[in-house]
Amino acid sequence: MAKYGKTSQRKVKNAMHEYKSGKLKSGRSGKKVKNRKQAIAIGLSQARRRGAKVPKKRTGAKRSARKTVRRTSKKTSRKR
Repeated sequence: MAKYGKTSQRKVKNAMHEYKSGKLKSGRSGKKVKNRKQAIAIGLSQARRRGAKVPKKRTGAKRSARKTVRRTSKKTSRKR
């Protein structure tokens, strides 16, 4: 089953089109978006607001926990 719905795909496509043409601007500040990942995030955010099928956002706590696990596992597995 598809993770993303048609509406969300369209929103991301439109955001990327605006980004490539240099017209995509971020939320409150209205500054021009210069990062590809940020353009995708804006498209997904718009899709979420419309109620399209989009997976839940990954929370910061989970992400940081994964990084600490990776760091600690590398330290312990290294031989001297």
